Amino acid sequence: MNRMLPLFSLSGLLLACLPASAADANGATPGSAETATEVKHATPADAETLIKAKKVVVIDVRTPDEFKGGHIAGAKNIDFQGADFATTLGQLDRKQTYLVHCAAGGRSTRSLKQFKELGFKSVVHLDGGISAWQKAGKPVEK
Repeated sequence: MNRMLPLFSLSGLLLACLPASAADANGATPGSAETATEVKHATPADAETLIKAKKVVVIDVRTPDEFKGGHIAGAKNIDFQGADFATTLGQLDRKQTYLVHCAAGGRSTRSLKQFKELGFKSVVHLDGGISAWQKAGKPVEK
């Protein structure tokens, strides 16, 4: 039995070291509170309040042609279907809060995975997309 004690002590020491080796460049471990992306959902009215208070940057993940057809004022267009989506998204400030939307919510919901993988701090999803926004009588610009 005495021979087992050092083995358990060594394995405990190795396990204690694992989280430190999994840390990213900022010292945060994947899935920790420091790297977890907070995702909230917003109605068009909630989103408009956030936009007017300048608490979010609007990211429209529709295609450039859809974007040209009408978009939320000040929105940045990053095409979810574009080959450079992850690269372009990765150039944004991860500490900023972003309001993300598409036409109806499908692409923007799928884009949340990329926001999380890139370590964004806070993302607000406009439920129903720009369709819900327009149905609620909110303004768009061309």
